[in-house]
Amino acid sequence: MKKILLVDDEKDIRRIIAYNLEKEGFQIFEAKSGKEALGIVSKEFPDLIILDVMMPEMDGIEFCQELRSNPEFDKISICFLTARNEDYSQIAGLEAGGDDYISKPIKPKVLIARIKAILRRSNASDSAKSHSKVIEVDTEKYQVKFNGELVNLPKKEFELLALLYSQPNKVFERRYILSSVWGDDVIVSDRTIDVHIRKLREKFGSKYFVTLKGVGYKYVD
Repeated sequence: MKKILLVDDEKDIRRIIAYNLEKEGFQIFEAKSGKEALGIVSKEFPDLIILDVMMPEMDGIEFCQELRSNPEFDKISICFLTARNEDYSQIAGLEAGGDDYISKPIKPKVLIARIKAILRRSNASDSAKSHSKVIEVDTEKYQVKFNGELVNLPKKEFELLALLYSQPNKVFERRYILSSVWGDDVIVSDRTIDVHIRKLREKFGSKYFVTLKGVGYKYVD
């Protein structure tokens, strides 16, 4: 059972989120401030933290920075709750070490789909090891090396590479790739995957990324 920690000073929001996630089988913990959340994290080690930005005592950005400063908690995913079109909070949250963000007002179906997508990406990233001396993916540092040289990748290219790289020679279906990398609530076409694969091939070479027509893609070690 995956553990999720909800951190928000508004009790009603915590109740709504907790109710919907518990129905999906998640184990839920709650905190009304960043300081309270730190104690729960140390005790429970949740898989995911859903974190509001504006809170008393310690806001969401400060909490995220504090958590990310401790390597012990590196594998915990963090998703921010932000007001719609609140670009500053979204950017600040990602720069502080957040993995994603969900906009308020919260739509339960979108929330659940996004959380499941985050956890899938996290699972794929955790299993992504250095299978090859030519391409090395470090999901903790969020970096890729090609022939020993660092390669800067946009977020979605990195996540796509990490997913395929996590299980060499496994065929990932297009539908699974879209759901894992872009999320179920984002409408993108199959062409989006093709474009990102093409960009990865341009940077690393075509031989590592194999297309199975009508099915999906696989990474060849």
